[in-house]
Amino acid sequence: MCGIVGGICQNNITPLLIDGLKHLEYRGYDSAGLVVLTHDNVLQRARAAGKVTNLEGCINAEIVNGTIGIAHTRWATHGKPSTKNAHPHICNDSVGVVHNGIIENFLALKTQQQVQGYRFTSDTDTEVIAHGIHQALKKCGTSLEAVQTAITTFQGAYGVGVISPQHPGHIVAARSGSPLVIGLGDKGNFIASDQMALISITKQFIFLEEGDIADITKDSVTIFDKNGTKVEREIKISKLKKGQISKGDYAHYMQKEIFEQPQAISDTLESRITKDKVLISAFGHEAKTIFKKIEHVQIIACGTSYNAGLVAKYWLEDIARIPTHIEVASEYRYRNPIILDNTLFVTISQSGETADTLEALRTVKKCNKKFIR
Repeated sequence: MCGIVGGICQNNITPLLIDGLKHLEYRGYDSAGLVVLTHDNVLQRARAAGKVTNLEGCINAEIVNGTIGIAHTRWATHGKPSTKNAHPHICNDSVGVVHNGIIENFLALKTQQQVQGYRFTSDTDTEVIAHGIHQALKKCGTSLEAVQTAITTFQGAYGVGVISPQHPGHIVAARSGSPLVIGLGDKGNFIASDQMALISITKQFIFLEEGDIADITKDSVTIFDKNGTKVEREIKISKLKKGQISKGDYAHYMQKEIFEQPQAISDTLESRITKDKVLISAFGHEAKTIFKKIEHVQIIACGTSYNAGLVAKYWLEDIARIPTHIEVASEYRYRNPIILDNTLFVTISQSGETADTLEALRTVKKCNKKFIR
């Protein structure tokens, strides 16, 4: 699971980027990198295979300093784990990009861009994003307009952060199928794929919606929806505490998650279950009506979330006596399933951004079947 952190502030952004990446280490990754826009308006990049501490070593060996930057932890999809495949990716020293997700038509775009004279230095799909934005910059007046133009050519899922020396003082963030959050600080503004990366900086967050593009400066955030219309998104105050996101005394994050399961389950159920009944209203204002009409349950998940779904299947059939089916999301999304009326759909994702699970959910929502949720 890849992670994104970025920001623009008054002081050197590099320590904040490194701190944010460390807070995303629980997600798993094989390499890390960052790029900052220096005071001389030059993109300066550092990348390393392995842990974030390896990246720190590269930065200590070569001073990387600037007030605006983006950073990334990568989990290999296109191309093996290596320094050359680590993000950020840069095009002609004019565009720096970090990317979560998969560009499904990247081979076609790559072929087209190679004909246009672009040179590829990695095996990733992300490079087509950098080159595409660079191409659009030739015709567009701002980085925002270039990103808005370039993303119309992408098929698949993406959450991207973009900086350019041609338009210093701006970070452009865009999302489609991969979440991004904006953190609002007193002395700057920030982006991340997960609020946990920014919780030591701010408690105020804007969660971008599907298709949103944001133009971020030190003092402002301007958001446009998928139609290019300027919109206002709700500012939410996070209740997360620093202790919840740090590894603490545990050897690794997996150990932390294992030993915190009892408390996590208790916290989750606390507002939903009383001594002798489930508080249906806690599941939403329509829940009481929906729950009465459920005849089938379909669970969709991947990996360990799929295993959790298997347990839920046993409980639902044993206790509620409701026929329950579970399927791996990557299989479900690529077939033409028969969807029965009055089916409750449950999707499970540890990160909240598992691409196949989210796409399966979108597929179900398009079916317009009665009582599907």
